[in-house]
Amino acid sequence: MARSSSTSSNSPTADNRKDTHRPVYIVDGSRTPFIKARGQPGPFTPVDLAVQCGRPLLLRQPMAPDAFDQVILGCVNVLPEEMNPARIAALRLGMGEAMTAFTVQINCGSGMQSIDTAYKYIRDGDSDLILAGGTEALSKAPMMLTEDAARWLAGLNSASSAQDYARQLAQFSPSQFKPEISLVKGLTDPIVGLSMGQTAEVIAQQFNITRRMADEYAVTSHQRLAKAQEEGWLDGEVVPAIAPDGTLYKHDDGVRADTSVEALAKLKAAFEPPYGQVTPGNSSQVTDGASWLILSSEEAVKKHGLEPIAVIKDSEWSALDPKIMGLGPTLSSTEILKRQKAGLNDIDLWEINEAFAAQVLACTAAWDDPEFCRVALGLDEPMGRLDPERLNVDGGAVAIGHPVGTSGNRIVLHLVNALRRKQLKRGIATECIGGGQSGAMLIETV
Repeated sequence: MARSSSTSSNSPTADNRKDTHRPVYIVDGSRTPFIKARGQPGPFTPVDLAVQCGRPLLLRQPMAPDAFDQVILGCVNVLPEEMNPARIAALRLGMGEAMTAFTVQINCGSGMQSIDTAYKYIRDGDSDLILAGGTEALSKAPMMLTEDAARWLAGLNSASSAQDYARQLAQFSPSQFKPEISLVKGLTDPIVGLSMGQTAEVIAQQFNITRRMADEYAVTSHQRLAKAQEEGWLDGEVVPAIAPDGTLYKHDDGVRADTSVEALAKLKAAFEPPYGQVTPGNSSQVTDGASWLILSSEEAVKKHGLEPIAVIKDSEWSALDPKIMGLGPTLSSTEILKRQKAGLNDIDLWEINEAFAAQVLACTAAWDDPEFCRVALGLDEPMGRLDPERLNVDGGAVAIGHPVGTSGNRIVLHLVNALRRKQLKRGIATECIGGGQSGAMLIETV
């Protein structure tokens, strides 16, 4: 059903090199506001977004931008004019022509994969200072021609005579040019043929997550984000972004502080009508946004006079049946808990990316299910119930949005900030990944 692949310094493979492993610190980080897509291309490309939050982040550091060893950036929907956005962003950020930079893609885990890759480079002594991020402009996901339209255009282009050209023109059909939405195709699993929303329906049914439960969770997500904005808890995390037309984006703009369970109950099921649980109101929002973290070795901390805010203690990647991809966080996180000899509520705070409200609730229910814990997690007893007051304390992607290549980075950044604000020690950030995978990362404040 599932398996895990450890990347932690506690893994059997890594034990032989344990004496060479170095601590890896998170020094600083920032993100843009997450801007909700509203049926048309947004004001920023993926690289624009990365630069908008990267520039002020680098400007407040004591070292020059070219002091970094490399740049790693997660991005899923790469634009043709921005191939390898990590390199383009590095150059636009003034990090120097000699700066190596590469882009990683593992769907919803891309932003966390950039951190984990940087973590291992530094941990193993190959680098000392890395800028690791994620960026996505889902509003700019391209419209695609059908294959029939592409073949017709190819025939037109290859016509060698006026007669051939005329014959090809005669075969024109307007129906061939009905565009395909690449984002819809990208959010449909090619192996099992289910959309991501349908996979959430599968696990909602498996663990008896009702429509009302999902809507109540969604309302809580919006309320928590609204409170975090009102209290200024995101002020040091979110960097304002300025569009080319001068529009200023200061806050995540998808939050609906006044929403209610009654209002959400009026929405129709989006993926399994008429009786499905998943609606636009209890799903993550289609959003644009970027996030960066600065990772450092102890040597770089001393050299540049940096002040670490957290240390990465462990990480894990797991895989399972794509039909139930939303349960992935239970696999990757549980492996970390096993190594730490810890229970769910021994971890002070959790960030589980809210792809769907029903998906997060299914994960928490799965941890409390004896059969799932025995069969899927290899446990003799269920993990128990995760305290909801430890989970996504300032809201999640249902309210904030889910720019796919960014979210894994954002949840680590926010986890660090929330732990520090609450004067707590340990947290786990985790996400499900389209295609049937998941990632998790254990963070401790310093």
